[in-house]
Amino acid sequence: MSRKSQSAAHALLKYESGQNFIPMQAMVDSGDHTTFTITAAPWSAAPGREPVIRPDGLATGGAISPASGLNRVSVAALTAYQSGNLVSLASESLTIARASTGSHKISSIILTDSGTLATEEGADGSAFSESRGADGGPPLIPEGAIELGQVRLSGAGDAAIQATEIYSVPGTHTELYDFPIWNENPGTGEVEFVTALPPIHAGNKPRRVFIQVYTPIFAPLEPTSDFVPPETTYSQSSTQVYGGTIGSSSKSLAQGSFTAYLKDGVTDPIIALEGQELWWQFFPHRLRAPQLLMQATLGMGRQYPAGDGIRANCTLSASGPAIPVKE
Repeated sequence: MSRKSQSAAHALLKYESGQNFIPMQAMVDSGDHTTFTITAAPWSAAPGREPVIRPDGLATGGAISPASGLNRVSVAALTAYQSGNLVSLASESLTIARASTGSHKISSIILTDSGTLATEEGADGSAFSESRGADGGPPLIPEGAIELGQVRLSGAGDAAIQATEIYSVPGTHTELYDFPIWNENPGTGEVEFVTALPPIHAGNKPRRVFIQVYTPIFAPLEPTSDFVPPETTYSQSSTQVYGGTIGSSSKSLAQGSFTAYLKDGVTDPIIALEGQELWWQFFPHRLRAPQLLMQATLGMGRQYPAGDGIRANCTLSASGPAIPVKE
């Protein structure tokens, strides 16, 4: 029995013609403290509409150093991102508590959820521990607060704090907003950190991650024809050696393309979008759900034939292959 191949006579191409604003909101931890998501997707990358990602953390300043007097440290002026907003604080001195029932105590210098500096005390112990909440260990940080550094004191007697007792290693003692770095997946609405965010906050949770995005508003682009999606292509080469050959393979991302038929090639809305990175939807059948979704930069070459319609041979330069969406 023969099977007839389906044509794309009823296909439809849509382009990102505008954007919806999605205000700053907390992302959801997928459970591994590495991948964080929101339901709003895909994310636009149109000029001025790019995602704004702001994990809670120190942005600038905030260095901790010994201060004059007993059990005192100084925290330099700082800026930090908290709940997606930039917070600025002047320099300030704090008193650090020493152990009262043991010999060792770790205190964290934090930026509280209300935007003030404070200390969070760990439990007294007979030795230092790296376990959060353990005797002699650093404390769990309140949810919404940011850890700026730690002061580790041994001995109960009052004394001036030494620089060697202050710890500020990023990712271990200090939460920087831009560390660790992350990758964005705008098609699925995900941010993936290169390493997991430490679960050092109350409830063994990581710090919060906030994001502001725009999602695309799609409009039909008609008439069009000859759509080719950006896709990964594979090639193979070989080198002849004594007694045989050595083969190797490679892959590359092929450019997408389509033909757009224009009114005059000057006032058509799509002309103004040349060079912009936009989202595109291609429906093999305009009345059905399956589609190809892609984010690509539009290029075009206009043609003005004397005996045919004005058209543009358009290219789609993407950073990844088209995403199949079945429903």
